Amino acid sequence: MRIVLINPNTTAAMTDEMADAGRRAVSPGTEVVGITAAHGVASIDGYHDEVLGAHAVVSAIEELHGEFDAAVICCFGDPGLEAARELADGPVVGIAEASFLAAMPLGRRFSVLTTLDRGVPPIEDVIRRHGVEERCASVRATGLTVIEADNDPDVAAEALEREGRKAITEDGADVLVLGCGAMVEVREYVQRTLGVPVVEGVPAATAMAEGLVRCGLRTSKVRGYKRPEPNVYS
Repeated sequence: MRIVLINPNTTAAMTDEMADAGRRAVSPGTEVVGITAAHGVASIDGYHDEVLGAHAVVSAIEELHGEFDAAVICCFGDPGLEAARELADGPVVGIAEASFLAAMPLGRRFSVLTTLDRGVPPIEDVIRRHGVEERCASVRATGLTVIEADNDPDVAAEALEREGRKAITEDGADVLVLGCGAMVEVREYVQRTLGVPVVEGVPAATAMAEGLVRCGLRTSKVRGYKRPEPNVYS
């Protein structure tokens, strides 16, 4: 089985970290390949960046020509998810959707811990789009950019612990979701320190993608995810 992890930003170091996290979540013999966006921005911190990331995701799916069994979109906004599903026969999993689905069996309500405050509204949009508003207690920002969270795991861990504690004591969350693909190195610390389940999207989505393939499931092509009709690009 071959699973591709598409990083919608252009920072290859993040791709390597996320691919390593994905490999730890799957069975021996499953190949996990990281793909870095060929164009766009170094990190995705808001609506503008997500649009560029979506374009990068769709371009990567088209260039791969189906040379994979499943794909994972490694940005918490799930940019390009619906379009990628139109193009792919195998399952395409976004790390936000996978995180929500993983969090809900573990507790009554989850909170998402993200980077900058400007990233909160896009995540609230994703929560509504995936229909899990009633299970979400809050979305809290750490004040760090994606680059800062990736470059300094210790600072990221402290910020996540601070906001995670507030989510538990003030918002009523009993599960935490890390709302950024660049937070793969700090999950265990936050979970151990705060004593609640902490879901990180990249391993959750990669394991989900592997499970769907093993169950013999593919993307439906009957209605919304039907392959696009031939068109003229200009």
